[in-house]
Amino acid sequence: MNNHINKNLPLIVIFGRTNVGKSTLFNRLIGKNQALISDVAGTTRDSNIAQIKENGIKFQLVDTGGIEFIKSKVHKVESKESTKNNISKSVGSKVYKECHEQKLGVENKDEIGNKVYQQVIDYLESADLILFLVDNETGLLPQDIELGQFLKKTNYKNKTILIVNKVGSVEQLDSVAEFYKLSLGKPIAISAITGLGVDDMFDVIIQKFKSLPAPSFFAGNQKFKSLKVCIIGKPNVGKSSLLNSILGYERVIVSEKPHTTREPQNTDIEYNKQHITLIDTAGISKRGTKTKEMEKYGIFKSLSALKRADVALLVIDIKQGITHQDAKLVQEIFDRKKSLIIIANKWDLIQEQDTKKYTQYVYAELPFATWAPIHFTSALTKSKVHKILGLVLDIAEQRSTQVDAVQLKEFIDKIVKIHAPAKGKGARYPRIYEIRQVKINPPQFEIQIKAKSILHKSYVGFIENNLRKNFGFIGTPMSLYVTDASAKLFQ
Repeated sequence: MNNHINKNLPLIVIFGRTNVGKSTLFNRLIGKNQALISDVAGTTRDSNIAQIKENGIKFQLVDTGGIEFIKSKVHKVESKESTKNNISKSVGSKVYKECHEQKLGVENKDEIGNKVYQQVIDYLESADLILFLVDNETGLLPQDIELGQFLKKTNYKNKTILIVNKVGSVEQLDSVAEFYKLSLGKPIAISAITGLGVDDMFDVIIQKFKSLPAPSFFAGNQKFKSLKVCIIGKPNVGKSSLLNSILGYERVIVSEKPHTTREPQNTDIEYNKQHITLIDTAGISKRGTKTKEMEKYGIFKSLSALKRADVALLVIDIKQGITHQDAKLVQEIFDRKKSLIIIANKWDLIQEQDTKKYTQYVYAELPFATWAPIHFTSALTKSKVHKILGLVLDIAEQRSTQVDAVQLKEFIDKIVKIHAPAKGKGARYPRIYEIRQVKINPPQFEIQIKAKSILHKSYVGFIENNLRKNFGFIGTPMSLYVTDASAKLFQ
């Protein structure tokens, strides 16, 4: 299930009931606001993952969703000492998970709750260390006791560090004494918000790591450039399903309910020797003042993720057709100069699967994005999903294409013979002296023309279209700037 975990790096899992500050601690440790934080219990659904380095040790950190338990069921299972002997990976993952479900006695009647629960179990199984987080402000609650009993009964005690969060000052340190009742070792008092006690916590973590029999944990921090791919689109078009289908397992929670994904989810993979970070984002809808606060924040985080990306996968529901919001998202992608692949999802629902017809339709609705390839697929049936990453790598290569000066001179000489430069309104006929590429990733070109003349906008478009025909740049926005001899800049 956790194929995205780097087996050469230790894994720390932040675990605890809802609303104890797991996401706040996650953000504190990675040094940025990746996880969505809210006072609403159950805000975190998908698990956030990040790689960080501390004292020469690089490790992975996972922020899991909070889960609730039924005390009576837990006590019934605890009385059976043989239960832990039945929990073994050798009997198969299905039986293993069933044993966990019996032991936890979790009551998640809704679909999303069940999937949150299952993700937590999978990460605990893979963890090298578990940060069991409790809340000093609420004190020791029955749910904490049940979680603690679960960690001990499933043999996770030896890799668990008990963390008492929301200790606001040194004067409050004495209040953590009641958490000794959990019998999980000395509680470490911290404040995830202010950073109080976090350094002490790291010292304990490092000491725990040093006892692990894994020399590769201390290997040098290899630096590599990861190609960032942002999966973006309206709510409920299949973004999370697409990510899961690409990976071949359920990395993110999928539901028919809109806004199931509330924050960007990063997954690092390697494909054809290229490191890729896949980012699943919250659905972006246009509801004006009706948009709820948490949804607004999720949209903000999605657009922030887009800003950091190299390539955007715009997922559309081809059965529903292109909407105004899809067009707005293409504009957001274009404004940020990101490469683009249009993913026409739910292709399995189309009876007449005429790709030529639907390609013409999409480009007619999005005439400013005809440079973006359209990939018809079904996240549900996984039809042609395996080709997406190959297309991403092709476009990333096109994004970094550099055309040399000799090729560009031959190109522009040929173009002006086919079609003489058109002048702008009220200006003299321009003469093109030179075209040169001034930037890659994304590509940018400068066209130098005769002083006091203006090149018509349509002719600039003509040059762009022919640049694409001759040199590629598939799926990548292109910038062309026109300068005259007096260095006046037009776009």
